[in-house]
Order: sequence, then C-alpha cells, then structure tokens
Amino acid sequence: MPERRTVFFVSDGTGITAQMLGNSLLTQFEGVEFELVTIPFVDSLERAQECLERIEQEENKGNGQPIVFSTLVNTDLRQVIWRSKALCLDFFETFIAPLEAGLGLHSTHKIGRSHSATDRKEYTQRIDAINFSMAHDDGASEAELDQADVILTGVSRSGKTPTSLYLAMQFGIKAANYPLIPEDFERKKLPEALHLRRAKLYGLTITPERLREIRQSRRPDSRYASLENCCFEVEQAQRMMRREGIKWIDSTSKSIEEIATNILRELKLERHVF
Repeated sequence: MPERRTVFFVSDGTGITAQMLGNSLLTQFEGVEFELVTIPFVDSLERAQECLERIEQEENKGNGQPIVFSTLVNTDLRQVIWRSKALCLDFFETFIAPLEAGLGLHSTHKIGRSHSATDRKEYTQRIDAINFSMAHDDGASEAELDQADVILTGVSRSGKTPTSLYLAMQFGIKAANYPLIPEDFERKKLPEALHLRRAKLYGLTITPERLREIRQSRRPDSRYASLENCCFEVEQAQRMMRREGIKWIDSTSKSIEEIATNILRELKLERHVF
C-alpha cells in the first residue's frame, strides 16, 4: 500500500496560489498518495483556529504527518497554524523577506491582493476574454472573430474548448475555436472563416484511439465515434494543417497547461492578466 499523506492548502484568499505551487512540488514525489484539502479565506483568528483544529484532527488519524502549504500574509494567523505538528511550508515567509531585502522595501502585507478584483482593468480583461471564448466556441459565431488573439482548430473533441477557456481565464487571451468537419476534408480547403484569418490559427490534433474513447462516451457506437472514422478525420485534419502551414500540437498526452504554454510561445502572444 502506498504511503498516505493529507495535504492542506491554507490561504487568506482563494487558495489558488497555494494549490498551484504546492501541487507543482508534490508531482515530484512518487509512491505517496496525497489527499488534498483546500481551506480558503483564513482571514481572522477565529478562522485560523478552525483551520488548526481541522489539521489536528488529521494528525490524530495516524495517516502520517500532515503537510501544510500556506500563503497566509498575516503573521498572527500563521503562528496559529504553526502550533500544529504538521510539516508547514509557507511561501510568503520563504520569499517575502529576501524580496524585501533585495528591493530595500517593506511589503504591504495586505490580505487577498493576488486574486482580488481591485485591478479593474485586469479583471475586465479576464471577463471579456471568457465571454469572447464562450461566444466563439465550436464555430458558433463569426462576429468579431477578427478580435481573437488565437483561433484553435482541429477535429471535434480534440481539446479545443477547454484550452480556449483556460487561455481566457488564466491569461486573458481571447481564444476562439472552430472545428474541422468532414465537409471541409471533402472540399480539401479550410472554411472561409479560417482561411481569412490564417495568421491567428493554431491546430490541435489527437491520436485516433484516444479520440474514439472520448467520442464513445459522448455518442456510443455511432459512426462519429468509430475508430475508422476517427482515423480518417485525424489524418485528414493533419494533412490539411500541413498543407496550410498551420502550427499544431498533439493534445493526447499533454495537459491543458502545457498546450496553452506552447500556444503562447509559438504564436508569441503576451499574457494580459496574472
């Protein structure tokens, strides 16, 4: 049986930063089964005490020393959590002091700044990008398509929609997506909407076997999901993208984060929000 450890992500905000940094570190360790618990909005002594009690409950279960990743800004709140016997790793304590020394400045120590809506320009950019991606999902609309930073293309169910939304939410990128369908392969040409915006195109492909699995769960035992049809569509889509000079990536074994990073790098797109 693999070793089990409970991991707490503790934050005075949403917990997103603690999750992202903590998970990046945990992926380096194999043979351990991690149970992940996020405790957000620990912004008062009362909430910190509740968090401490939750960690201590886990300590008493005998599943090994819990691990705490913390992004608490307030020193008093951190000290409450530090009373536990957990392995406590605090990102602010680790990095803020060296930054203060290097910059010759004291940090504000204000709670909730990293994921707040106080920067209205950034917040509006993110929401606008999300709305744009939803309005231009799966070729639903060609209106204002010229405003897209990138247009993802590829066969149906190759990962275009989740990648578009991830680009919008995490980077503020206006990402549309437009499917390649059998009629396009018969004509041996891109849809007119894509042909006119070739410079914005980026393709996603996938192995036929994985495509069949995804389509089978959506429309079982249909021609759409058959391996023969999946092989045909993937081959034709890749052939079209090569012919048209469209950069593309295989999404089969890559995470959305990896796909998005490749798109930003290859198309030289700038991140709009943080």
